[in-house]
Amino acid sequence: MTNIKPRPIDFLIIGAAKCATTWVQQSLAASPGIFMPAPELHFFSREYGKGFDWFNAQFNGAQEGDLVGEKSNSYLTQPDAADRIHETYPNVKMIVQMRNPVQRAYSDYCMLLRRGEVTEDIRRHLDPQKAANGRFLHDGLYGQHLQRFYNIFPQDQILLLAFEDVATHPERQLQWVDDHIGYKGQLTPPVREKVKDKNAAIVPAHLHRVIAPLRPILDPIRNRRPISTLRNLVAKPVAYPALPEDLRQEIEKFYQNDTALLSKLAPSFKPKWISKSALSDQ
Repeated sequence: MTNIKPRPIDFLIIGAAKCATTWVQQSLAASPGIFMPAPELHFFSREYGKGFDWFNAQFNGAQEGDLVGEKSNSYLTQPDAADRIHETYPNVKMIVQMRNPVQRAYSDYCMLLRRGEVTEDIRRHLDPQKAANGRFLHDGLYGQHLQRFYNIFPQDQILLLAFEDVATHPERQLQWVDDHIGYKGQLTPPVREKVKDKNAAIVPAHLHRVIAPLRPILDPIRNRRPISTLRNLVAKPVAYPALPEDLRQEIEKFYQNDTALLSKLAPSFKPKWISKSALSDQ
């Protein structure tokens, strides 16, 4: 690391992946007086070696007086991130949005299948007997991951939210975030459309690989004709394997102990999937 000091940061959205954190980010960034860089920086997890000169530069668009934040879902799950954040920003406000971990794992699997990064052999990727340490199951161990943060941060610095409330009470969800980070401006209504639609047609993976060398040329004009016309001709919807009921039950069992830990760490956080898990233990 260089001797350059980190710029002040007011809040971090630290996860979890596939839990509508991009919706939170985009909804916040739409309000005046809040600045967030668009992509995930993954600085405290994967890019720490780039130094604070690189990190600071990502916020060059912020205006004086703005509340400044960043979203990187890897902060929740990467073991070094909690200590690095605490060393740099011990008073930072954090937001964690979680969903049913079984649904989160399946959604994450579908996303990587869509990208052509995993196979259609769903049991290979989601069976706890084969993939307990893989990304899809490991990232949903919310209790284990939050324990690292609760060991070094006061609990009131970390706001816990349920993914399911985005659909039922989006304004309330965003208001809780704004209250947590201390936003005093006029709240813009939250994003209404789906940020990421897994049912949208995409260019098949093998064609993606063929045109990859041409991306620097094609990306700036992808929405112009005839490029957009050609894309629409070759784009196809993705057929996702269904999650078998027996596999769903195995994944639920895998998460039972961790869900119990989460309940112990944060007893006031009570989405329906936690109550369901508690009942299944009895």
